[in-house]
Order: sequence, then C-alpha cells, then structure tokens
Amino acid sequence: MGLKHRIAGWSAATLALFHAATAHAQDIADPAGSGVLVSALRWLEGTLLGTIATVVAVIAVATVGFMMLTGRINWRYGATVIVGCFILFGAASIVAGIQSTAALDR
Repeated sequence: MGLKHRIAGWSAATLALFHAATAHAQDIADPAGSGVLVSALRWLEGTLLGTIATVVAVIAVATVGFMMLTGRINWRYGATVIVGCFILFGAASIVAGIQSTAALDR
C-alpha cells in the first residue's frame, strides 16, 4: 500500500473520529471558559463537513470511479476512498446507532 493511500485512510479515519467526538460533545454541557474552543471546533466541523467537503468528496469519488473504470487504479484502493467518504459523512448516524445500542444494554 502506498504512502498516499495510507495518508488518505488515516485522514478519513481521523476526521470520522473527530466528527463522532464532536457529535457526542454536543450532548454534554460545555465546561466553563471553553466557549472559544467549542466555537472553533464547531466552525472546523462545519467546514470539514459542509459544502466544501461535499464538493471535494463528489469530485474525489468521480475521479476515483473514472480511474477504476479505465484501469489506472486498483479497485481495492478505489473502494477504500468511496467507503471512507461514506464513513466520513455518515459518522453522526453511526455514532447515534452505537449510542442507542449501548443504551439498550443498560
């Protein structure tokens, strides 16, 4: 596996964990004096998951799909990019599902 693919995989995983952590942090009251940090993280989350990220993800999936169809990239690496986009944008739903399952066990 090439360095670019490892970096892309780690980036997608890190962003998914960041989004999951911020989704969970919204349920907990913010500690005193953390208003600036919380607003900065929410701005970063909005930027990473907003319109810009959606446009970049659409272009990435289209490019990788075209490269897969023309045989310029391995299907496994292409599928990794596409699954990474689904995980990144679906992180809130994934976390909500895990939390609801954990709440049922209590």
